[in-house]
Amino acid sequence: MADRREEKERLREARLAAEKQDMRSGRQRLLLGYILAGVLTAAVVVGIVIVIAGSGDDGGGGAAGGEGAPENAFIDPNLGVVAADTDGREGTPPPPVEQARLGKAAKIAGCDLRLDLPDEGSSHFSKEQEGNYETKPPTSGDHYASQTENGSGALSEGAYIETPPLSRAVHALEHGRVEIQYSPDLPEEDQLAIKGAFDEDPNGLLLFPNADMPYEVAATAWTNLLGCKTFDDGATLDAIRAFRDTFRGRGPEPVAL
Repeated sequence: MADRREEKERLREARLAAEKQDMRSGRQRLLLGYILAGVLTAAVVVGIVIVIAGSGDDGGGGAAGGEGAPENAFIDPNLGVVAADTDGREGTPPPPVEQARLGKAAKIAGCDLRLDLPDEGSSHFSKEQEGNYETKPPTSGDHYASQTENGSGALSEGAYIETPPLSRAVHALEHGRVEIQYSPDLPEEDQLAIKGAFDEDPNGLLLFPNADMPYEVAATAWTNLLGCKTFDDGATLDAIRAFRDTFRGRGPEPVAL
């Protein structure tokens, strides 16, 4: 009898020991599952943060409004409204100037130089719309204005990757800004060459693409226009820089640069 009781006790203790081992193994598996889930969750969160941070500036466009505009766009929202996506591309450094006199530089580059064009007016309209301008790109005329915005609604100086509202750009001309414009069909290499000339001395300048003009590259100031039907590398850049240096800050209502 004693042997049977001892055998039953031995079997009971073995069963209890096995159950305890199973419980320990289950807890270990559950803990390992929790750890693995935590690691995966952390990885997902890190990935989302990286995507969000990387999408803020890819070297090209930046958000309109001036918030987070890339440094290479040279945007100052205190001097006007940022009404288009900005251009943060790093331009190609331009070659040294070979001809600094505007008339000669324009002739060498084969560009049209139209000076002292008729003043098409400077009245303000309060409803944002495009004006009716005689020249393409425009050099003067009625334009949008708002007393509630920086620069009274004028476009802020800086580089833009898309075409801004031209009525705001005309308002910037009135404030003495010079605007460099290029065809969006221009090869990337040429766009970066023009951007490099802008980067060289961006104070008081605007740069943006414009498909609605008969030129590959143009520069405008109030009632003055440089239009280049083709982009001719350094010669065109000389003409643009000479135009910049001649007319920057000379609008009818100049705002300090």
